[in-house]
Formats: sequence, C-alpha cells, structure tokens
Amino acid sequence: MTQSRVEWLIPVGLIALSIIPLLAGVVRLAELSSGATITIENARFHETPLPVVLHIFSSLIFCVLGAFQFVPNIRRKAPSWHKNSGRVLIPCGLISAASGLWMTQFYSGAEFNSPALYWLRITVGAAMLGAISLSLIAIRNRNFTVHGVWMIRSYALGLGAGTQVLTLLPLIIFQLGSVSTVFISMVAGWGINFLVAEWIIRKRLVVGKNNRVHHSLPAM
Repeated sequence: MTQSRVEWLIPVGLIALSIIPLLAGVVRLAELSSGATITIENARFHETPLPVVLHIFSSLIFCVLGAFQFVPNIRRKAPSWHKNSGRVLIPCGLISAASGLWMTQFYSGAEFNSPALYWLRITVGAAMLGAISLSLIAIRNRNFTVHGVWMIRSYALGLGAGTQVLTLLPLIIFQLGSVSTVFISMVAGWGINFLVAEWIIRKRLVVGKNNRVHHSLPAM
C-alpha cells in the first residue's frame, strides 16, 4: 500500500469513529422536524431546540471536515483548501463547544447524570473553547506549529462522543449502566482521545525538529 493511500486511512478512520453519534444527531433532527411524540427523555430538546440543532450541525461539520486536516498531502498540495476549510472549522468548533456548554447548563438532566458528569462536561467544553481560541491567537501570530497543536487538541475533545460509543458499549451489552460506570466510561472516552492527541503532537514536533536540523546542515 502506498504512503498516500495510508494517509487517506486517517480521515476514513476518524469519520468512522464519529459516524454513530453523527447518525444519532441526524435521528434527533428528524425527530424534532417531524413532530414526534414528546417523552420525558426528549422534552428538553422540543422545548428549546435551537441549541441541540446548532450542536448537531456544527459538530457534524467539525468532525467530518476536521478529519481531512490530518492528511499531510492536502496540507502540502492544497494549502488554500486547508486554509479555507479552517475558516469553516474554527467557527463550527466554537459553536459546538458553546452549544454543548449551554445544554449542559440549562437542559434538565438525563438518566445517569451526576454532579461529577456535569463538571466533566463543563470542563471539556471550556477546554475545547480555550484550545480553539489559543489556535486562533497562534495563527494570527503566524505560529503554525502552535496553531496545529491546539487544533489537534480541540479536535480530540470534539471527537469524544465517537470514542465514548466504544467505552460505553460494554455497559450496554452487559447491562452495567449506573451513574458511576457511565461517568468512568465518559472519562475514558475523552482520556483516550487526549492521550492519542498528545502522542500525535509529540510525534509531529519531533519530526519537525529533525527536519529543521537536517535542513540546517551544510551540504556535502
């Protein structure tokens, strides 16, 4: 398999990871637009639909479009596409994080919610807003390396729902859902993404440093 084909496996994998929460979002939108029966579980979405609609659309764009930012060939061969898509990604990321914070604060709690899960979501949402804001500051200062670092971190946080499908799956299969197990699974989902993001960042920084050293060596 060629290197270029291997690179394209990255966005495919990332989109596959996010497909279930994105499909759940599409189902939620269909439910809101079709006048489905209001239940205890979905009443909060029908009463104030705008935040969840904004969250679904912005998260969908952020996760899908953001996946292609990890393809080195695109950044090398189509820098204008990378730049222009970033102008869409950043607002969508901010809206996704802000709407998530709003829903955490104002929507009535669902099953398995707890104070610990509330503060976890508040922390993650605030961290995502902060990461995107720092990436904006970096790009305005033309510090592309720092910009990339903070965007990777924000994408890892935004993709948390995809990884949480996997960490919550054993609870669903074995019917082990409780306040504590759900909280641990949610922490695990974001934690896995955080660790992978930091590994990618470290790897990129090492490669970038080695390239700078190589180019600074005198020609033989």
